[in-house]
Amino acid sequence: MKKLPGIALIFMIVLSNTTAVNAAEGDAEKGKALFAVCLACHGANGEGNAALNAPANGGQDEWYVVRQLNNFRAGVRGAHASDIFGAQMRPMALTLVNEQAVNDVAAYIATLPVPDLTTTIEGNAEAGKKAFAICVACHGASGEGNVSLNAPRLSGQYDWYIKRQIENFKTGIRGTDPKDIYGAQMRPMAMILASDEQVRDVTAYIATLK
Repeated sequence: MKKLPGIALIFMIVLSNTTAVNAAEGDAEKGKALFAVCLACHGANGEGNAALNAPANGGQDEWYVVRQLNNFRAGVRGAHASDIFGAQMRPMALTLVNEQAVNDVAAYIATLPVPDLTTTIEGNAEAGKKAFAICVACHGASGEGNVSLNAPRLSGQYDWYIKRQIENFKTGIRGTDPKDIYGAQMRPMAMILASDEQVRDVTAYIATLK
């Protein structure tokens, strides 16, 4: 059998292990009431708050919100000793008492507008565009995400949060829990960005996507 280049092999592993995800069946009106506990950090329109380390979640894909809330509830996220900010999110996710509550709040978040955010990371967006080429196959040319590949939307998110999550994948804060199947697929992709400069550059480019 012909040996595949490392990157091609990673893509084959990612694609062979992914499964299409169905959108959650949630009630957005009920979810609006549940979202009241999220307002203090994430804002009334899900615009987030950098001072509170709360990412934007307005307009994020419903299926992805469901998955991440369930990951926090199950300790797949927010339980790593170095995940300070994830540890702050976990008890908030646990206020959602069952799967239906998770689905409902995710349905409401999906109705919120995608925020228009200011940039904070200094990087070479042109160099980042070249580095982002490997991300396009899953996350899309405009960072719009792809449910069939379990790839979330990246556009409309704070650059500081994108940078932190790439670093979390690189250091094993995310993607190392045995139950985090999709995080485990993302981790080797993040590790392709070998230097802090490359992380900043690709983050700066993602911040330009709409």
